[in-house]
Parts: sequence; C-alpha cells; structure tokens
Amino acid sequence: MGINPTDNVWILVSTALVLLMSIPGLAVFYGGLTRTKNVLNTIMMVFVAFGVVSLVWLIYGYSLSFGTDVGGIIGSLEYFLLSGISPKDPAPASDNLYHYLFIFFQMTFAAITVALMAGAFIERMKFSAWIIVSILWATLVYFPVAHWIWGGGWLSSVGTLDFAGGLVVHETSGLGALVGALMLGKRREPIMLPANLALVAIGTGLLWFGWFGFNGGSALGMSATAVSAAFATTIAAFIGGLTWMFAEWILFRKPTSLGMFTGIIAGLATITPASGFVDLGAAMVIGFLGGIVCFIAVVYIKNKFGYDDSLDVFGVHGVGGMLGALLLAVFASPEIGGVAGILHGSWSQLFPQIVGIIAVGIYTVVFTYIVFRIADKWVGLRVSKDEEIEGLDERIHGERLTNEPIKF
Repeated sequence: MGINPTDNVWILVSTALVLLMSIPGLAVFYGGLTRTKNVLNTIMMVFVAFGVVSLVWLIYGYSLSFGTDVGGIIGSLEYFLLSGISPKDPAPASDNLYHYLFIFFQMTFAAITVALMAGAFIERMKFSAWIIVSILWATLVYFPVAHWIWGGGWLSSVGTLDFAGGLVVHETSGLGALVGALMLGKRREPIMLPANLALVAIGTGLLWFGWFGFNGGSALGMSATAVSAAFATTIAAFIGGLTWMFAEWILFRKPTSLGMFTGIIAGLATITPASGFVDLGAAMVIGFLGGIVCFIAVVYIKNKFGYDDSLDVFGVHGVGGMLGALLLAVFASPEIGGVAGILHGSWSQLFPQIVGIIAVGIYTVVFTYIVFRIADKWVGLRVSKDEEIEGLDERIHGERLTNEPIKF
C-alpha cells in the first residue's frame, strides 16, 4: 500500500483526540466525581498512570504487544527501546502509516486503559501502590491481551474481533477495577457527594469528543469505515445517555445529570468493539442496550453484592465492553466491516466472541489478583485510617483544591 499522507493526518489527529480523552478528559471526569479533599489525588492517579505506562510502552510494551508473535501469547523483544525503527519506516501492522505514528497511537490506548481503573480505587489507595500496579498490570495484562487480539496472537487466529477495545481496553480495565476494589475493600466513608458535577459534564464532553479518535482512528486510515465508526459512536453515546436518564426518571422520579453523563459513557464503551462492523441502526440498539444493562449493573447488581467500585468502572466499562463484543456477533453488517452477524444470516462470529470474552476475563482476573498481591506485599495497598479521613490531597501531595479549611 505504502505511506498515505491523508491516513497519517487522520491518525495523528486521532492520536491527539485519544490523548485528550485521558489528559484532561478522564482526569477531569474522575476528579469531579470524587470528594473535594481527594480531587487532586484522583487527577494525579490518571496523570501518573498515563505517564508511567507510556514510559514502559516505549521501553518494551510496544514490542510485547506488536512484535513478532511468540507462540500466540506475546510479542518478541525486537523493538525493545524502539530499536531499529526509523521515523520514515512504515508500520508493519499497517504499512499506510509511519511506524512512529502507529506506536504513538497505540501508546495512548495502553495508557488510558490503565488510567481507567483508577476510578475504582480512589480515596483509599496508596499513591506508591498505584504506580506499582500501573506498571505491573500493563506488563502482565494489557500487553499480552493486546497482542492476542491486535498483534497477531492466538485470539486473532480464533477470529475474535474487537474494533477499538471493547475487550482489550474496557473488559480488562473493568475486571481489573473490580478485582482491585475487592482486594482494597470498602472506603470508610462510602456515601460520596461529587465535588463538582460541572467538571463531570466537561469531562464527559471531552471523553465523547476524544472517542472520535478512539473508534474512528481504529480504522487506521481515513476511510468509509472510519466515518461510519465515528458516526455510530456518537449515536450510541446520546442514545445511552437518554436511556439512562429516562430509566432514572421512570424508576426514581429524578432525571439526574450524573445519570445522563454515566449513560453517555456506557453507550460509548458498549459501541467500541462493534463500531467498525455495524450500521447506524444497530448503533442505536447497541447504545440503548448499553444504557439499560450498565444501568442495571451499577444501580442494582453493585448494591446487591456490596462491592465498592467507587466510580463504577466495572459496571460501565467492564459490562459495556463485554456486552458490545457480544453484540458485534449479532449486528455485524457485511457492508460495513465485511463480517456478517446473526441478524445478517451468519452465526459464525458468535463462538469467537464468546471465547474472547471468557479468555480475556479469566486471564485479567487472575493476573490482576497477582499484581495487587505483589503491590500489597511490597508497599501495602491502602492508606491509613487518618489519611483516608483527612483526605489524600493534603496527606499525600501536600496540596488542597481550595484555600478553605478542610471540614471533617
């Protein structure tokens, strides 16, 4: 194919959009949701995860994810420290793009995946433990799973499809968040009023805007598939938001802003794996189902089992990602992505999707547990009772969001 300037412009823009999703989108979104005394710590958890994961990506993560396949499990270390790569080289995985650009684009995916998990651990996790978890989890969970599906590993051989990260990003981060939250235990003050819902609104908008690069960019070029994926993404987003809002309104008589913001993210997470394979009508249905199923997971299942996933990373991203990967097998249109789903006369994609969901799920749960056990033995996972009650901004970072005295 050769280097295509138009494709490179689009993917460079998409990379910037995904970067915007994390810094500042996700940071602001999470920061607005937490207590005032922990806003800066929450924002810092997103920033530091993005930084350390990007660093290990450049050292060995890209090579493990997209290097020459070793037994279907992991990539080789041929690109260790990005050795042997020139700025003018085409990317082996997509030869229409410069190799540097492909590395850069995929780096933002790795970084935001780990940063997403932070929402489950806020207000009680040691900052040092979070840094250790970020590095180890990226190494032991994200890089292998990315290789399995996107780097030529065994799930790609099975035929598992994941257009932009329903399994690689959302299932792994969601299940990782759930396991970590269970191991950390509940907060001492579980009932939380968000610090600033206006920040949450801004964060939601930035995430939605950045998702154009996340899903549209995953076409790896400027094409009809990129346009379709981006359009499907925004349809699922507003359908998910409206669905959640009306569900609250009907059941609890209050259509909350937080509910609509959460529903938008649920719609985005659910459409992600299918966005490059489904038509716009299917995107509407997927957004609706994402809003309903994630609403049930957050409002009912979480309360029933009593786990403290602080900002509902599992209920929104984990559940949404797995649901979207399954719905891909139902709604995939051969006219969009060349794959036929059940509604288009073929059941052939269902088994690969189920295998992918189960394999990624089991692997993520096991290795997240191992990572948290290592961090616990090394530095301990939780802050002290006094630190948690006083607030992590002051005790860990020596800073406050405002100059007002902290009220306990």
